[in-house]
Amino acid sequence: MNLEIKPLVKSLASAGVIMLALGATTGFAATPNPCAPAAKSGANPCAAKNPCAAKNPCAAKNPCAAGDKVDPKLVTRPKNYKPFKADRAQLVKDGEALWKDTKLSTNGMSCNTCHVGGTASFAPTFAKPYPHMVAMAKEKGGVKQVHLDEMVQFCMVVPMATKPLPWDSRQLAALTAYSGELQKKFKANPCAAKNPCAAKNPCAARNPCAAKANPCAAKRK
Repeated sequence: MNLEIKPLVKSLASAGVIMLALGATTGFAATPNPCAPAAKSGANPCAAKNPCAAKNPCAAKNPCAAGDKVDPKLVTRPKNYKPFKADRAQLVKDGEALWKDTKLSTNGMSCNTCHVGGTASFAPTFAKPYPHMVAMAKEKGGVKQVHLDEMVQFCMVVPMATKPLPWDSRQLAALTAYSGELQKKFKANPCAAKNPCAAKNPCAARNPCAAKANPCAAKRK
C-alpha cells in the first residue's frame, strides 16, 4: 500500500498540488503580465502605449479658471445700492431660467457651465452666510468678503467674460435669489476641493482621450 501511495504523492508534489493544499504562495508559475513594471529597472513597458498619457488639449481651456484681474469697483456694491424688488418666488423662477442662459456671456457659458453638478458643485464656503470669503473674488479682485449678488457679478466678469449686470436689474436680483435657494439646499462636503470651479470641467467632454481605453488596462489581471 505504501509503495502505491509514494509515487502518487511524488507526482502530486511535482505538479504543485501539495504546496497549494498547504497554503504555499508559490506553486504554479504565474503568466507574465506584459503591463507589469520591469523587475530590474522599474520602468513600465506599457507606459508609452497609453494614448491618454499626452497632455489634455483642453486643460488650458477650462473657462472656469479663466479671467484676468478684476477691478473691484465693477463687482462690489455701489454707493446707495438699491436692488430690484419683486415677488421672491417669481425671482427664483426667473433666476433658474437665467442660470442656464448662455446669452448672458460672451463665450457661450452660463452659470450652469461651472455648476453643472447643482449644489454639489460649490465650494464648502458656499454654506457660510454672506458676506464671506470666496477664493475667486479674493484672487481675481483682491476682495476679502463678498455678498451673494457681488459673487454673481464676479461670475459674470470672470468665467463668463462679460460686463457685470446693472445693479438695479431684474436679472441680477433673479440670479441672486436663485443662488440663495441653492445655498439653502447646500451641504458642504468636507472633502470637496477649494476651487469653486472644481466641478465638472466643461472641456472634459472634448478630451480626445476621454473615450479611449488604455490598451494595457485589459491585460492587467
